[in-house]
Amino acid sequence: MKLILLGPPGAGKGTQARFIQEDFRISQLSTGDILRAAIHEKTPLGKVAKDAIDQGQLVSDDIVIDLMIERMTTPDCAKGFLLDGFPRNLAQAKAIQNKGILIDHVIEISVPDQYIIDRLSGRRIHLASGRTYHVLFNPPKVLNRDDITADTLTQRADDQEETIKKRLVVYHHETKVLTDYYKNLAAQSNAIRYHEIDGTQSIDQVRNIIFKQLTL
Repeated sequence: MKLILLGPPGAGKGTQARFIQEDFRISQLSTGDILRAAIHEKTPLGKVAKDAIDQGQLVSDDIVIDLMIERMTTPDCAKGFLLDGFPRNLAQAKAIQNKGILIDHVIEISVPDQYIIDRLSGRRIHLASGRTYHVLFNPPKVLNRDDITADTLTQRADDQEETIKKRLVVYHHETKVLTDYYKNLAAQSNAIRYHEIDGTQSIDQVRNIIFKQLTL
């Protein structure tokens, strides 16, 4: 079973990816992990990627595509894999298709922007311990104070509302083309199935719906 998981930042993709990996015993493939492994192991592609990084450049799309496809064709991925964070654009999606790697399911966890903003911007962290709170869903006993130490809680820069809005703009710009691409593929062929799931439901509800769709 070969899967692609799509969804905006804060939609819960990481949590559901772990469930899918455990439930179906398939490998989860992360671009960042694969890139770091290739650099650490000094593979030919890893060396090219490291040279780009050392020069302050972004790793090219071609290198990312080659790294990911190389990883998808390793023996431990023979029975399936889950892609989270790849493909990010149409060129990457078409590269998978052109290499004859057939995706079985595309799962989009759909969450309205305002829900994402409320979910992420409300997070507060106790830096020393890593304890996490939420101003609405899991508030501290005393406003903006850690329950144990009474230290002041911190909002991460990534969780500030303006930052979240910018990330969502980028996500929609990149992903709209991908969702259209895979929806069209699913409409043209029974080989690939597209599932859009309401991510505002509870974690267990989303997990159960995904499991049901993947086992139909």
